[in-house]
Amino acid sequence: MSGMTEVSSLTGRLLVATPALADPNFDRAVVLLLDHDEKGSLGVVLNRPTPVEVGDILEGWAELAGEPGVVFQGGPVALDSALGVAVIPGGGSGERVPLGWRRVHGAIGVVDLEAPPELLAKALGSLRIFAGYAGWGPGQLEDELTEGAWYVVESEPGDVSSPSPERLWREVLRRQRSELAMVATYPDDPSLN
Repeated sequence: MSGMTEVSSLTGRLLVATPALADPNFDRAVVLLLDHDEKGSLGVVLNRPTPVEVGDILEGWAELAGEPGVVFQGGPVALDSALGVAVIPGGGSGERVPLGWRRVHGAIGVVDLEAPPELLAKALGSLRIFAGYAGWGPGQLEDELTEGAWYVVESEPGDVSSPSPERLWREVLRRQRSELAMVATYPDDPSLN
């Protein structure tokens, strides 16, 4: 397809795994896209908490991380790297963006974990730390979307810091004003139907 040069950016949107998605890495995953352009896509899975406390790997950031205060597995790529995603209330308006935070979409942005936590502490609405991320090469995500592997929906700032990540898949689908709301009732194991 020669017309593929124009990729409409899905940055800041959620990818919600469809029941058809077979990859166990992404079973019922809710992925926040942090980057999406012709060079590929990068996101973090919002609903995969690990048993590792944030304080065990990033002591200075532990008290700023929301409940549950654990590291989340952001995806299968670069599991030894940490990535912070934070919501800065009012970050969507013309206010000055705090040092150490790069806006992704509206009030949602990426945190420079090398920066001193004090720089962001006052402005921070919520923070989540992710180990690893989900990545797609050029055109790869588009192919998966065509195959029906993902629903693309709008994100809300609260998705980043959901206190009950195990319910996020159903919650995100339930709030859709379309037939997607019905998918939220899909059983965990279709063979039980």
